[in-house]
Amino acid sequence: MKGLGKGFESLIPTDLIDAEFDPTAIEDKKLSSLEELPLEKIVPDPDQPRKSFDEESLNALADSIRANGVLQPIVVVRTGKNYQIVAGERRFRAATLAGLEKIPAIVRTLDAQNRLELSIIENAQREDLNALELATAYAKLQSEFNLNSKEIGERIGKSESSVENTLRLLNLPDFAKKAMVENNLSEAVMRPLIPLPEEKVAEVLKKILAESWTAREVEAYLKAKKPKSSAAAVKASLNYDREQSFAKKWSAKKVKITSKSITITFKNNKELEGLLKKL
Repeated sequence: MKGLGKGFESLIPTDLIDAEFDPTAIEDKKLSSLEELPLEKIVPDPDQPRKSFDEESLNALADSIRANGVLQPIVVVRTGKNYQIVAGERRFRAATLAGLEKIPAIVRTLDAQNRLELSIIENAQREDLNALELATAYAKLQSEFNLNSKEIGERIGKSESSVENTLRLLNLPDFAKKAMVENNLSEAVMRPLIPLPEEKVAEVLKKILAESWTAREVEAYLKAKKPKSSAAAVKASLNYDREQSFAKKWSAKKVKITSKSITITFKNNKELEGLLKKL
């Protein structure tokens, strides 16, 4: 996983907003239409802050469009007989280079665009949204309204880093997203899984669900399983497996093994009595 800063938006799959997690999908459907528009009727936004586009990157995108078409529609608003670009000028330029005559576009009126942006922001401030719905709202503001993470945070009262951390959830495999919603798993529990390969996500997710792991337990497991060459790391990994085994055997909240001691954590006196009977 790359660090934050330049290019962060490229880490988030905003090209496909999943309607299942989109809190404004119904309203958007009422306000928008998906059309194939002639490129000659599309004009860039004169107030677009980004004025220069890397030629090599545009040519690479043009090659991709020739091979696969435009995978993500641009967003436009009607301006008289033409359509002004709201989001997707780079795709528009690349499609022109690729020799296309038309391009898929989400068409809205300026009023509808403003209303939808306000609706998404209001929804993002709701406390009952799950983390994936919130991430999708952020992604929509990013990809269809040209807002960066800092601007999104300013509009909804969150820090830039908080917005970016939530957006990263969209990189989880589909099965992990589904499990997250169905089992009401927290963002903190799922975040350590984001950079893992799918098979590893499936392995850890199974343990999270079976043993109701906390975020700290997920991080400890991954740290213990991380391949290292030192003898200490091997010992720590072995101890972790033993700790989990003993905790399960003794029905203990937590077991910690060091070189000279075993520490057993219990919730209350009742659990202590149960532990003493088993030891």
